[in-house]
Amino acid sequence: MDREHVSLLILAGGQGRRMGGVDKGWLSLAGRPLIEHVLRRYQQQVSQVLISANRSLAAYRELGAEVVTDREEGYQGPLMGIWSGLCAASTPWVLVVPCDSPALPADLIPRMLSGIAGNDIAMAHDGERAHPVVALMRRCLAGDLGEALSDGERKVQRWYARHALCTVDFSDCPEAFANLNTPDDSAVLARRYNEEHL
Repeated sequence: MDREHVSLLILAGGQGRRMGGVDKGWLSLAGRPLIEHVLRRYQQQVSQVLISANRSLAAYRELGAEVVTDREEGYQGPLMGIWSGLCAASTPWVLVVPCDSPALPADLIPRMLSGIAGNDIAMAHDGERAHPVVALMRRCLAGDLGEALSDGERKVQRWYARHALCTVDFSDCPEAFANLNTPDDSAVLARRYNEEHL
């Protein structure tokens, strides 16, 4: 597979409850919004970029990506964002990443592509734990995911388990999967970013 077969789906549609309800995509790190860090890292490696968002829509569109809102209202979690993105994607494969992990490995996409083999979904694993919202999956799973959501499913890994699933080893760089969930995480991410750019 090459870049023509892959869309990037950045999940930025959450409520940011642990951050006081802010739109995390626009939180600043090293003078730049988190969403821009993710875009700069990966947009040249894929043929389509989708941003899953439910607010700040005009601002996200100004970044030049296609903005996808949840197909059902109510902030129903990442599975709803993933389903909405799969439905909007134009490529056979979709790589899902969160907007609040700006230090993900620069070679994430080729490693995920080489690691998925014949499976339907590949999920990143940092050696200690899996990262369900850093995943490569077939776009054709959209129909099954829509049915699962209609049945009330909201757990990402429980839906993944319905399909041929594998993990891709990133135990060489576990720190790259740090994300910004609380105000204290900002300092950790800032240190990580500074180390990368010294």
